[in-house]
Amino acid sequence: MKFNEFRNGMVINHGPVVITEQEMLDYARLYDPQWFHTDPVKAKEGRWGGLIASGWQTCGLAMRMVVEKVLYDSESFGSPGVERVRWILPVRPNDALRLEITVDSVRVSSSREDLGIVRWTWRLYNQRDEQVLEMEVTSLFDLGESQFRQ
Repeated sequence: MKFNEFRNGMVINHGPVVITEQEMLDYARLYDPQWFHTDPVKAKEGRWGGLIASGWQTCGLAMRMVVEKVLYDSESFGSPGVERVRWILPVRPNDALRLEITVDSVRVSSSREDLGIVRWTWRLYNQRDEQVLEMEVTSLFDLGESQFRQ
């Protein structure tokens, strides 16, 4: 999507994407090697009653879906950060995750007219429509020429 296509309040959906046990294990062994992410046998006896995905992997899946649906071929060039991340429920092997994005605000920077700013909330839901993730994100867009300004 291009910056000038965003509107306050718009909702964008994508997915579902299925996360496999092997994907969870591979990610966790490299980046979040806690036993409840890496050891299916021990995890079954733990607090979560089974293997769960790293929350960071869940954020990464959301990012991938945002790129696929919205940011690919856009003027986006980065983010100054994430305001809030909430891992609401654990993600389990073979969950089918869908993304729902709500655009909270769209504006051109008051100090740099070549900079577009989108604040949006990303939510992931599993196949039972249970929310598993919520992130409040700010994205920056290079407006360059005035043709992109609203």
